[in-house]
Amino acid sequence: MDRELLRWALDAQKNSYAPYSQKHIGAAMLMDNGRIYNGCNVENASYGGTVCAERVAIFKAISEGAKKIKEVLVVSSEQNPWPPCGFCRQVMAEFIDSPEVKIHLCNPQGHGRQLTFGELFPDSFGPEHLKKT
Repeated sequence: MDRELLRWALDAQKNSYAPYSQKHIGAAMLMDNGRIYNGCNVENASYGGTVCAERVAIFKAISEGAKKIKEVLVVSSEQNPWPPCGFCRQVMAEFIDSPEVKIHLCNPQGHGRQLTFGELFPDSFGPEHLKKT
């Protein structure tokens, strides 16, 4: 597990706005430009307005010119780390560098597990499905 990604994710997790679920999530993404971008979950009383930490980090990266995700770390406030939700997996599929990209799932102490994006989201729907034939 990448300790620098964990540090960035834990730093973002401190800013989590989770008054409804009380579940504080932080994410860090290493992007193709060599920079790390992080984000936290931001809840809303209108639940549809909630944005997960993973998507916050991805949107920050893309808005600053990065194009592809090289590695991901998600830290949750739970002892048994949470994986990204379905929305986040789909957004990651748009920007993931390869199915072999490492996804780290950690608890606040940095313990957890690692899998590839292909293992997390097999047979994902991506931009290649929309190419004209």
